[in-house]
Amino acid sequence: MLQAKDGQFYLDQEPFQILSGAMHYFRTVPEHWEDRLQKLKALGLNTVETYIAWNVHEPKKGDFHFSGLADIEQFIQLAQELGLYVIIRPSPYICAEWEMGGLPSWLLKDHSVVLRSSDTRFLTHVEDYYDVLLPKFRPYLFQNGGPVIAMQIENEYGAYGDDQSYLDFFKQQYEKHGIDTFLFTSDGPEFITQGSLPDVTTTLNFGSKMEAAFEQLEKMKPGSPKMAAEFWIGWFDYWTGKHHTREAEDAAAVFKELMEKKSSVNFYMFHGGTNFGFMNGANHYDLYYPTITSYDYDSLLTENGDITEKYRAVKRTLSNYIDVPEDYISTVSAKSYGTVSLQESLSLFDTLDQISRRVENVTPLPMEAIDQSYGYTLYRTTVNRQGDLSMGIDAFHDRAYVYINGKYETIIYKNDSERKVVLTFPSESNTLEILVENMGRANYGEHLSDRKGITHNIWLGEQYFFHWEMFVIELDILPDSYEGDGDARYPKFFRGTFDAEGLHDTFIDSAGFTKGNVFINGFNLGRYWNTAGPQQRLYLPGPLLKEKGNELVILELEQTCTQEVQLLKHHKLNSENLTVKGSSMD
Repeated sequence: MLQAKDGQFYLDQEPFQILSGAMHYFRTVPEHWEDRLQKLKALGLNTVETYIAWNVHEPKKGDFHFSGLADIEQFIQLAQELGLYVIIRPSPYICAEWEMGGLPSWLLKDHSVVLRSSDTRFLTHVEDYYDVLLPKFRPYLFQNGGPVIAMQIENEYGAYGDDQSYLDFFKQQYEKHGIDTFLFTSDGPEFITQGSLPDVTTTLNFGSKMEAAFEQLEKMKPGSPKMAAEFWIGWFDYWTGKHHTREAEDAAAVFKELMEKKSSVNFYMFHGGTNFGFMNGANHYDLYYPTITSYDYDSLLTENGDITEKYRAVKRTLSNYIDVPEDYISTVSAKSYGTVSLQESLSLFDTLDQISRRVENVTPLPMEAIDQSYGYTLYRTTVNRQGDLSMGIDAFHDRAYVYINGKYETIIYKNDSERKVVLTFPSESNTLEILVENMGRANYGEHLSDRKGITHNIWLGEQYFFHWEMFVIELDILPDSYEGDGDARYPKFFRGTFDAEGLHDTFIDSAGFTKGNVFINGFNLGRYWNTAGPQQRLYLPGPLLKEKGNELVILELEQTCTQEVQLLKHHKLNSENLTVKGSSMD
């Protein structure tokens, strides 16, 4: 098995340099796993690293999923068949710009649970999960004939807390389940003191300044092997921002420094993939920054798996130190399928009985309290007052669409600088409806307990209004009929069909639409926000298609000037900031 001694790693008693690339199985359709792993191997790497996302495997308490995108065992088996080693990072928290950092949202239903700590209520949930998860890995450990050579304890914990007994808990869990493998922690250089354990190897996460980073490690743990567990060669993007890039030769130059030091390295990311569905996370500092659907990350492979100039630059560098394989000739390709007409449309308000679950309560409740993880919640109550009433916006997480007596009034966004709005109620008795979008829970830092929806009752016109209806809209069910009662309001569903000869990858360009989600044959491809950017097209993997009769559905939240989309061959990520434009929705 893997060991650390004399300042380096050994595998089966032989010196071993870990040359790894990060790829998250849950961000790439299983039919494309082999293509990406073949390209990883052809680069000259010997290991693939992946996080394990708790919310992928236990989306509801006690409801475990391990098939399709969640089939981690198939992923490990495939890596072994291709001759690759595997590093697993099964921390309950992964960050990764993933929804709530991989923690399942149902943890937030109980306000007393202290996340990422030795609070027994939190650890009980982790232990229940690990009782199912960890035994799956035992057959795949290196000493049992498998490819898994190392596993991580928690993830960048030094950047969050200082609960050493919490970190010890993970060692105990691995021992309990017979996971006798090499263990490590990883943190930024400035956080290793709080995030490390004395008898566990410490690794580092950085994108540059290698010498300074390893000096920090040497001070704390003299003679420790040197590894960049996350060598950041790109960066993630958020809505209203620009596409982040890093020059290929710059990344390759730092990689050369690592090779000169004979350091082990894991490229973060080798292949980024896609935040399908509602699974993008968010960062929340001065403002709230929700991550886009694409997790291209300016990686060595693009979101759809194409080899980049950065890949070539790294391979040229690596060829100076090892014999690199021949390039892998991929059979995966992209195609333009042309225009798809979306002639059928239906207001969301006309299909609530089909796609939602209704809840009643005296006050509005956050999503988590009504057992909702993702998507949208429609809140409805009666306001028995007439005139202009002022309302604060702090209760709305993250973006809210307000309607009075069936008429759209305004949009409220978590980042609005004006923290109050004035609503005009024309009648003595009025119906107030507020549709709230969860745009992604925080995945890092102090706002990790990021409840969504309306998080407390609204103080409207200097009083509370009680007795609310709530409609849970997770969009795991789409309308099966587009016959409605004639409600003209947005949000609206638009539907069309198309054929896809050859089942090639393609990209959906929804120019003319504003903001919403796209579904292909019932699969939620993710969010678009065309007026915000930087992402302008959604990746559609070919394996999600059928030769004939593909159903494409768009849920448009705000407005559209078209009822067609283009299926094109290439991606589009803007490197310039775009300005978010208001929508009249009239």
